[in-house]
Amino acid sequence: MLKKLNHPIFAVLILMVSITIFSSCAKPPTEELAQAEKAIDEAKQKEADLYAQDLFLKAQDSLKKAKDLVAAKKYDEAKKAAEEAANFAKQAIPLVEQNKAKVKAESEQQVQDVQKALEELRAHVAKSGKLMAPNEAKSVNEMIKKWETDLASIKEMIQGQKFQQASDQLKAMQENSLKQKERLTPLPPEKAKDK
Repeated sequence: MLKKLNHPIFAVLILMVSITIFSSCAKPPTEELAQAEKAIDEAKQKEADLYAQDLFLKAQDSLKKAKDLVAAKKYDEAKKAAEEAANFAKQAIPLVEQNKAKVKAESEQQVQDVQKALEELRAHVAKSGKLMAPNEAKSVNEMIKKWETDLASIKEMIQGQKFQQASDQLKAMQENSLKQKERLTPLPPEKAKDK
């Protein structure tokens, strides 16, 4: 009986079975990676990169991690990371519309706030224009005109459903108009002494 076990065919058979078992366990998770990439692409098409950024970035990071793990031949961990990436991307999609509506409402309010700020700035320049250098008043009025033109473009963005881009530009415009107003507003005498 022992002589039969030492037969070369038996050794080759054991070797082939072992290789088959180990190779079947060590396959890259190509299907999971493809599903994760597809889910991330779908989330990006639905603008999750703008309106559900945290989950979208987690999905991208998990996909990168999965690819790095595949390169390191850690296939089980790579599979989990790829599945995690797909789940993050799928979770981001329903948040897009909710967050988009929120950003739209904020943008519409920001438009009103910027319009009011520009009107106040224009009134401030008209009121203190005689105290300003002639070129400075002209420069500020030109800046206000530019912002009003930019505001018209931003309103078009809002109409075109580009709420995040509009919001970003409105925030910058609000900050700039506020800085301009602060720069033009003279300090009260007691604060001027402190400087």
